[in-house]
Amino acid sequence: METPDLVVPVREGSVNEQLRYAVRSWAANLPHRRVWVVGHRPAWLDNVGHIPTRQAGTKYQNTTTAVRAACEHPDVSPRFLLMNDDFFVMQPQDGAMPVFNRGPVREVEPYYEARASGMYLRGMRETRRLLEDLGHPDPLSYELHVPMPITTAGMLDALDIGKDLDVLHKRTLFGNLAGLGGRRIEDVKILHRGPRFQKDAAFLSTMPDAFAQGMVGGFIRRRFSQACRYETRRRR
Repeated sequence: METPDLVVPVREGSVNEQLRYAVRSWAANLPHRRVWVVGHRPAWLDNVGHIPTRQAGTKYQNTTTAVRAACEHPDVSPRFLLMNDDFFVMQPQDGAMPVFNRGPVREVEPYYEARASGMYLRGMRETRRLLEDLGHPDPLSYELHVPMPITTAGMLDALDIGKDLDVLHKRTLFGNLAGLGGRRIEDVKILHRGPRFQKDAAFLSTMPDAFAQGMVGGFIRRRFSQACRYETRRRR
């Protein structure tokens, strides 16, 4: 199977240190053909493909626009890994990236109900109901902070089907429509500054504050202290 591209939607902004250390981790540990940045390209990024997009909507709409743009681009590999700018690959990945899920959506919803997550929770429920209407009575959640294998044709079909949802959970819609299945894991997102995180984890993800001020951020920066091939030479 062809080595996949990595596709990462990037919000507008000038620096994005999480992305810097994320691409260092990908260069070190995640086999891939090419990195594609969709949306904003920070000035320090080098040797990547760039697909500009207009970021005029909510963050959910902007990322959906970015994923569609990547799927429609003729040079993006037909099978790619969908990334976020805060996905850190902490251990070498040999062979094809496995598929992970978060368990049934109905079991994930209470976590976000407790956090009063507003639009995100509404989008989760609406995506679940859409899948139920399409014949998936107990859909799985794929809203994890780990790389996700995507096919361009399958994702475009999912985006067309979910086009009327303004907070579409596109990973979940695609994963269920494609019948990906996969292994259930807990999400790897670290929300706090403290020491409670798995230091031998294969994947980590952080909130901006946890990355900038927390122990997990220091751990990641020490692990990937050297610049990689995706950074301009002006940066150490």
